Amino acid sequence: MELVNTGSSMKSFENTIPKLVIAPGFVLGFAFIYGFMVWNGILSVTASRMLPNYDEFVGLDQYARLWDMDRWWLALRNLGIFSVLYVGGSMLLGMGLAIFLDQKIRFEGLLRTIYLYPMALSFIVTGTAWKWILNPSLGLEKLMHDLGWLSFHFDWLVQSDTAIYCVVIAGIWQSAGFAMALSLAGLRGIDDSIIKAAQMDGATLPRIYWRIILPILRPVVFSTVLVLSHLSIKSFDLVMALTAGGPGYASDVPATFMYVMSFTRGQIGLGAASATMMLATVAAIVVPYLYSELRTKAHTH
Repeated sequence: MELVNTGSSMKSFENTIPKLVIAPGFVLGFAFIYGFMVWNGILSVTASRMLPNYDEFVGLDQYARLWDMDRWWLALRNLGIFSVLYVGGSMLLGMGLAIFLDQKIRFEGLLRTIYLYPMALSFIVTGTAWKWILNPSLGLEKLMHDLGWLSFHFDWLVQSDTAIYCVVIAGIWQSAGFAMALSLAGLRGIDDSIIKAAQMDGATLPRIYWRIILPILRPVVFSTVLVLSHLSIKSFDLVMALTAGGPGYASDVPATFMYVMSFTRGQIGLGAASATMMLATVAAIVVPYLYSELRTKAHTH
């Protein structure tokens, strides 16, 4: 009887150890993530400026100010342009590269490494590199002029109407490899017999991919779009490294707007309100996905 109790105690102790090891990190992560979310929400309903001010609550006034600002609307417009082109471009290029590599071509390993290389870089490095490449006086335009093509002009980076598209170019270059990796993994998980059977029925390869393969890859595509959409909303470091929100604030996005208002203009309450709106946008994307995933698993079990 004593041996049974001892064994039960040891088993209980062994089950408790992982929980004790994980608990500090879980508590700190919970406090720093969700605690700061709550703190940000509190700041957004105060009159905080250079420093937090908890004595003067203004309700939704900061949100009213936010939605009355032309700069905020421009940031939203830029976010819309960037998100659609960045997610769509990364998906199209990534899927195209994945289909190309799925043909079992020579030097596939080398090509896959080249395509995946940008994933190893941070957005800061990517933004800095493309800032040099797209700078009219240093990069691509100067190279073409030095080669004798004097009529070549590519000054998007310094033009207010086109600066945001430079951010799109750099973002797609960075993330297309990520979309390719997920798409290629999905393609390699499809049974070759499906393709062979469709070919025997006379279907062409493009039609096979369009009508059969892509519908099978729908979960992979959805997950990739979700991750890229999340990254597009948080596109702070890439914009700051490439354009710093300029010229002027022509390439501002909500993330850079929040930073400028909170830490440069001394409008902490207004910056907190913009951060809350960003959080709501991310939640609007993530929560339905999590709900559908949990609901699917519940039905499966």
